[in-house]
Amino acid sequence: MRLPVLLLFLLCGLVGTARAQAEAPASDDLLVRLAREEAIAYENGEGVPRDPARAAQLYCQAARQGDAESQYNLAWMYANGRGIERNDATASFFFHAAAEQGLPQAVRMLERVGQPGPDLPDCMRPPAPVVAAAVQATPAVAAPAAELRSNGPKYIVDLVKTIAPEYRVDPQLALAFIQVESNFDVVAQSPKNAQGLMQLIPETAARFNVKRPFDPAQNIRGGLAYIRWLLAYYRGDVTLVAAAYNAGEGAVNRYRGVPPYAETLGYVSRILKSSRMLTHPFDTTVTDPSPQLALMRRL
Repeated sequence: MRLPVLLLFLLCGLVGTARAQAEAPASDDLLVRLAREEAIAYENGEGVPRDPARAAQLYCQAARQGDAESQYNLAWMYANGRGIERNDATASFFFHAAAEQGLPQAVRMLERVGQPGPDLPDCMRPPAPVVAAAVQATPAVAAPAAELRSNGPKYIVDLVKTIAPEYRVDPQLALAFIQVESNFDVVAQSPKNAQGLMQLIPETAARFNVKRPFDPAQNIRGGLAYIRWLLAYYRGDVTLVAAAYNAGEGAVNRYRGVPPYAETLGYVSRILKSSRMLTHPFDTTVTDPSPQLALMRRL
């Protein structure tokens, strides 16, 4: 008989919060995979008594960590009433989440399912974003520490130290984005045509008046302008800012928090680790807050 997931975690010394991400430690990937495999066992009665409710719970645990296969399997259960009550809106939610991560069978299912409903499935409701109540709009960020933590080239670090205060962005946060986005490669270009140090896609470059995306100073200015806007839009919540920089503010608003994409979850984790900050001062005059922000804070 298969051992319960929790016991497996204990035996492996891997108890902790799972987070599937593009560059996740092997232990994190293992936690998600074990949850998915245990869910498959409970769904099909393989070595354990068949328990669809437990399977759905485990699938959702892995789905919330960005596991596309679990998202698809859970969608299939809801779409077909496989041991749980059929719910087309919930099925559509999980099919879309898996499809947005590129799972081929989920992409094909989009032709057969409607749009997700406005509500998040209960098991996907995240903890309220960590936003300190004391964070207020301020005219400028506090003076940065004398020594910034960065392994980037000195000339890029010096550019950031000069430019970041103009946009009221802490240089340490700016350097975190550059490190995660391009690892300080001035001519970096992604398959999606994101360009330069802060990996600006053409739409974002145009939005913030960047004419030469491979010019380090212009690229940094464009990226910082976007971060300043996101800080105001999400009222200083660095987690949401990082998620939106990676996945777009539309996805963050739709999921009312960090989207359940493995890439985005990993991206946010790396930004928070590098910057060592959860909140940041913001300027309310830059833009109105996200219309979904109040709902996110109530989840």
